[in-house]
Amino acid sequence: MFYGLNSFFKKILPKKLFYRSLVIVATPIIVLQIIITVVFFDSLWIKANKGMTRSLVGEIRTIYDIYLKDDLENTKMITDLYNKNFDFVVTIIEDELLPQIREERWYSPMDRGLRRELKPAFGHNYWFDTTSYKEIVDLKIKYKNGIIQIYFPKNKIAPSSARIFALWITFPAILLIFIAIIFLKNQTRPIVNLAKLAERFGKGEYVEEFRPSGAIEVRQAIYEFDRMKKRISRHLNQRSEMLSGISHDLRTPLTRLKLQLSFIKQEDLAKKMSEDIDEMEKMLNAYLEFASTQKNVKSEVINLSKLVKEILLNYKDKQIVLSAADENLKINGRILGIRRCLINLIDNALSYGTKAEIVLRKTLSNVVIIVDDDGPGIPEKERENVLKPFYRIDQSRGQNKSGVGLGLSITNDIIRSHGGNIALETSSKNGLRVRISLPV
Repeated sequence: MFYGLNSFFKKILPKKLFYRSLVIVATPIIVLQIIITVVFFDSLWIKANKGMTRSLVGEIRTIYDIYLKDDLENTKMITDLYNKNFDFVVTIIEDELLPQIREERWYSPMDRGLRRELKPAFGHNYWFDTTSYKEIVDLKIKYKNGIIQIYFPKNKIAPSSARIFALWITFPAILLIFIAIIFLKNQTRPIVNLAKLAERFGKGEYVEEFRPSGAIEVRQAIYEFDRMKKRISRHLNQRSEMLSGISHDLRTPLTRLKLQLSFIKQEDLAKKMSEDIDEMEKMLNAYLEFASTQKNVKSEVINLSKLVKEILLNYKDKQIVLSAADENLKINGRILGIRRCLINLIDNALSYGTKAEIVLRKTLSNVVIIVDDDGPGIPEKERENVLKPFYRIDQSRGQNKSGVGLGLSITNDIIRSHGGNIALETSSKNGLRVRISLPV
């Protein structure tokens, strides 16, 4: 039972911290105002209204009884006194019937109270109107062949303090909730900013220095996040610099080996050694490329359609088909990383196949990039492994191909750092399909 109630409240309650805090602050204020209002109307306003209405009906009943005695002299004198001292306007209209009773306003406390007191005194021989005049009630009572028409002020049956009370009970509540919104906004803003910074940092974006603000606990969380960010950045930079340094240092002996090869007279041996050196250079370039993906670079708005077309200018003699549903597909990311990712995929497709097809399209919240080739593909059980660094498969797709197994790993790293997803599937040409999804 309690689990069901807990799930129910979780569904209806807001998900954001600001709105949850606002509910916590505003709910007691609103409940308190409702209780005060109910108590006031029940014990004060309704009772006062009932007493005033009963007193008014008593006065009307008195003057009605006087009219029934047919004492014209006393009737005229008492009518003049009522008109003078009680703010009544009493007139007798001969040969007139009561108007038809309109739809009763059951939601009006004034009408309900007046109807409740008039019915015991006059039965159904009355009619009143509280809406035609702003401050006056029109009451008509059946009298012999005509009616007695009485005009009296509304303040005789409705305390004027009710409107003032309603104003004062509503205005402070609105003011307090407004002040709470301002303070809660200021208190939750640092937490929201911290969440955004953590999201950006998790995607590999460059996060500038930021000043802690808010409550002590929030400042402490921001301070610890900043320390963690610096430690992670320092670790990544050290790793990238070490890999770059090793790769650069290895270029020097490779260059010397190339020079020494020119003095070897055995051409077969020199050719084999030259091929090995070339492969080592490709491996070093791959290491440098992998190291460069670990660096923090600022993001910018990228026109993906335009970027793909620029890249394809370098593949004019290749069989590549581009299908873009929108010529203005834009994402937010690091252009060098996205360019490297696309080049890796195209090179990979053309390395293992003869044709490549690139599809760009936009969904509700993502941009989808699909790269198909007609090569041998990758076995399903190896698709997760090939996304790991330095992994090479020994199947048909990996035979007689040079490389160190960093192409798809670099691509995966770039896509994940942009908050996207990458999936390997079987293409329509029975080759490999790489499906990339990036947030808009």
